[in-house]
Amino acid sequence: MNHKFQISGKVFMALGLKMKILIAMLFSCVLIWSTMSLSSSNNFKNHFLDDITNGGLLTADFDEGSCLSRYHKSLLYRQPSPYKPSEYLVSKLRRYERLHKRCGPDTKAYKKATENLVRDENYASKSVGECRYIVWIAGYGLGNRMLTLASVFLYALLTERIILVDNRKDVNDILCEPFPGTSWLLPLDFPLMNYTYAYSYNKQYPRCYGTMVNNHTINSTSIPQHLYLHNLHDSRDEDKMFFCENDQRLINKVPWLIIQANVYFVPSLWFNPTFQPELMKLFPQKDTVFHHLARYLFHPTNQVWGMITRHYYAHLSRADETLGIQIRVFRKDAGYFQHVMDQIVSCTQRAKLLPELASQEESQVNITYTPKVKAVLVTSLYPEYSDNLKNMFWERPSSTGEIIEVNQPSGERVQQTDKKLHDQKALAEIYLLSLTDNIVTSAWSTFGYVSYSIGGLKPWLLHTPKGNKTPDPPCVRSTSMEPCYLTPPSHGCDADWGKNSGKIFSFVKNCEDVVYSGLKLHDEL
Repeated sequence: MNHKFQISGKVFMALGLKMKILIAMLFSCVLIWSTMSLSSSNNFKNHFLDDITNGGLLTADFDEGSCLSRYHKSLLYRQPSPYKPSEYLVSKLRRYERLHKRCGPDTKAYKKATENLVRDENYASKSVGECRYIVWIAGYGLGNRMLTLASVFLYALLTERIILVDNRKDVNDILCEPFPGTSWLLPLDFPLMNYTYAYSYNKQYPRCYGTMVNNHTINSTSIPQHLYLHNLHDSRDEDKMFFCENDQRLINKVPWLIIQANVYFVPSLWFNPTFQPELMKLFPQKDTVFHHLARYLFHPTNQVWGMITRHYYAHLSRADETLGIQIRVFRKDAGYFQHVMDQIVSCTQRAKLLPELASQEESQVNITYTPKVKAVLVTSLYPEYSDNLKNMFWERPSSTGEIIEVNQPSGERVQQTDKKLHDQKALAEIYLLSLTDNIVTSAWSTFGYVSYSIGGLKPWLLHTPKGNKTPDPPCVRSTSMEPCYLTPPSHGCDADWGKNSGKIFSFVKNCEDVVYSGLKLHDEL
């Protein structure tokens, strides 16, 4: 090699000055190009890794093939999420994963904790140790479950507890494990699932926190080994105050918490003076809480991911623009109603999400250019809404010349919670809605809340009709992508009982679709 270089050197010396300069310039260009290519390649790799891990939100410690959606779903969004997780949230998640690995199922710590659980001991003066648990009990529809799972997980992060998920339902059939090297599924032999009240946790349960507060049977000298937290739509204010500072002083000493919820109670966590500074560091942009937690926790199984990708590539991927419309009718005689159909058309046309129909004269114009295609994804238990919308734009052209293609993945007519295939279809539709450019959802719908928040979308919310009359205005644009806490406590932790909980902090406001009672997080302007 040295010999060849020496010969080349002699040849180079014999060349004229201009030729030497030319060769030197060419060599410099090649060197600069190779350096830039290497730098560009590294930047691309870093960019790609940042995309698939959602800005570091996800760890890269999982086998890709076991859950394709974990690293692939971000690639289906037309644009990366503009909402980046804080470095503090990322580091907090990595610490939580290590704790879960030390304390989760099949560890010595878990075995010891469950053995202690069957002993009825007073923990007022006992040290609990680092492994404390909160068990989430499945109930109600898929939207409710996803909202409450995220709420309970955030509470676990704030209090350094281990979240364990009730495994008697179909969680494992629709969602992948979120934590590396361990499981979040509660073992089926968990002692309290064989207890007398295991299938009827309610306000009458002996260790229900709200009931014990009312009966004065819990205090600093009498701490049980487990508590049941009742956070459903029928909860009392005493049940909903479990997250407040004074209540937490007692609850923190309890090794095991069991919670049943059907509402997104995250807004109320901000009322705790201890939690609030931590929450501000975790979520500097306050209306991104569910967006980040959902993208971290929820990854559809490969079977559900197949449903999502097949429909996406068949109906949405090639469109110039996409619109999601989610329709839920909250009536005992729910079905197709003309006033609801009129409301959907009025909302989408007033908001310029869908064009109006062309007049008879306009429809005769010969279009010589390739029109834009707008794909409209409709999700509803009833196919008649999408059929009517499809017929509208099939029978007459749009006033803008756009081609409107309407599609609906399923129309089950009846909600069939806990039936595996039904829940898989529901999860697929939630993610398909989240992939759209704009979204219209029904008021009060937890299914809609999850869809738009995962997608980082600020929705148009359809007002709830009164009787059979189309509301006017038909919808309102939300200023936040956070879900609504439908039944919050009537006041904050330390507020007077008469004070509206939506008036305590500037970033916790009443919901647009549940004006007088719901709470919703907003980013401060």
